[in-house]
Amino acid sequence: MSIGRHTSACGLIFAAVTLMGSGCAAPRTKLAGGGRSAAADCQQNVAANPSAVRSFHSPGRHVTERDVEQACAESAANSGGASSGPMDQTVTVSDVEPALLAQPLELLPPVDDSAPPAPRPANVQTIDFASALATAGGQNPQVAFARQRVSEALAELQAAEVLWVPSLRGGMNYNKHEGTIQDVAGRMIDTSRGSLYAGLGAQAVGAGSPAVPGMAMNFHLKDAIFAPRIAGQLSAASRQASQAAMNDVLLETALAYNDLLEALELEAVAAETRDHTRRLAEITGDYARTGQGLPSDADRAHAEFSVRAMEVQRAAENVQVASVRLSRLLSQDPTVVLAPAESSIVPIDLAPAECSLQQLVATALSNRPELAESRFLVGAAVARLRREENAPLIPSVLLGLSYGGNGGGLGGNIDRFDDRLDFDGVAYWELRNFGLGEQAARDAARARLEQARWRQVQVMDKVAADVAEAHAQIASRRQQIEQGESAIAAARQSYRRNSERIQEALGLPIEALQAIEALDNAQRQYIRSVADYNRSQFLLQRALGWPVQ
Repeated sequence: MSIGRHTSACGLIFAAVTLMGSGCAAPRTKLAGGGRSAAADCQQNVAANPSAVRSFHSPGRHVTERDVEQACAESAANSGGASSGPMDQTVTVSDVEPALLAQPLELLPPVDDSAPPAPRPANVQTIDFASALATAGGQNPQVAFARQRVSEALAELQAAEVLWVPSLRGGMNYNKHEGTIQDVAGRMIDTSRGSLYAGLGAQAVGAGSPAVPGMAMNFHLKDAIFAPRIAGQLSAASRQASQAAMNDVLLETALAYNDLLEALELEAVAAETRDHTRRLAEITGDYARTGQGLPSDADRAHAEFSVRAMEVQRAAENVQVASVRLSRLLSQDPTVVLAPAESSIVPIDLAPAECSLQQLVATALSNRPELAESRFLVGAAVARLRREENAPLIPSVLLGLSYGGNGGGLGGNIDRFDDRLDFDGVAYWELRNFGLGEQAARDAARARLEQARWRQVQVMDKVAADVAEAHAQIASRRQQIEQGESAIAAARQSYRRNSERIQEALGLPIEALQAIEALDNAQRQYIRSVADYNRSQFLLQRALGWPVQ
């Protein structure tokens, strides 16, 4: 559009109307003009260009017809009171009466595309996916706790393996007796005596061996045989449980990192949609002022912009929450904002696509640490049952060896202090509660074995179900990604065509709202499909026992 050159307010009036970044003009008619006054040209172009209304708008007041006339008169005076010459090109004018410009409809602030981006927080730490997994494996408390459980099981195994080794005890004792006492022959005698002992062992009084042997072995032989076997199975099970805990933490970390990427992508989509609706609200407001559109359309666009602005705030909240959750898994300061090194979320393929479901299930049954843990727990239950079955046949053993100095005498005299050596060896068999206790112990051990076996079957079923579920999700979500890409392309095409229709005066700006909503929904669905696809990949790897290093 070309008219005479004007300055001041009319220079702003002639700015082109934009709709969401594209040129857009009000419905128009053609007028071939000759020479006319600059003020008349100005007023006609105000009517023809809704965006020119904002040239006169200031916060707290609305444009009136008087404002337009006054601004155009000032512009005409600055340009000499007349147009620079006859119009040599076709111009657009509006059929709307100027009085419609005074409608009391509030507008949103204009879009400032030149505004600098929001400053990045100072406490931001960039992290990539591999670093997140490595940090979680080294610093996560759940992993550290599982490792200490392994250390505890190893210590118990070491204790079971050394039941054969005697214990050493050293000490001393003093005994003083006054009055009547019975001798070995059974006679009651009245005496006063004292006794002192020091060396390996303690509490050596009279003719008996020291009550506390200096070198002692006191154990049930069945424990010495079966306890190392049981402890070995439990130790191996704890190692597998530790690996399962590691896999769980890796899965949680991968999912949390994926959630953070998804939240950032959704935040970007929300911001883009907010900008689209803001521009739409501005244009529909201009159309309503000039009478080319309905005030209800402007209200609807304004409400949509407000909703989209809230969506941006909600998306920013989700990003912060996702960062905190990832920080917890990494045992890092939650006040530090974690920023993924990846610029966008993309589909991740971990499991070979050519593997069938049966092959994946077989791999999981071989690799899952939970299944290996179940097998070792079954082994421990078997060893306990064998212990109870053989308990009556295996004796308990007590061996004691003491050596030290022992002296004593009548009254308070301690003399004839000399060496003393004592050795005791005892073996005994026990049939608990006339055999009834033995049967109860065997029944309990047999029940625990069956529990371990059924637990193993339950874990096998869960492993197979985990693999099948993740496999089905991957197949479905791969198709969803393809459909999402097609939906985004169609939504963008719809958005472009709606913009072109409005530019060609074939529709109203509010008609573009559905295209904006469709584009927003398509992008969100695509991002969620990609995020869900990656989650399924991580879940499948967890179901397979994390064979991917």
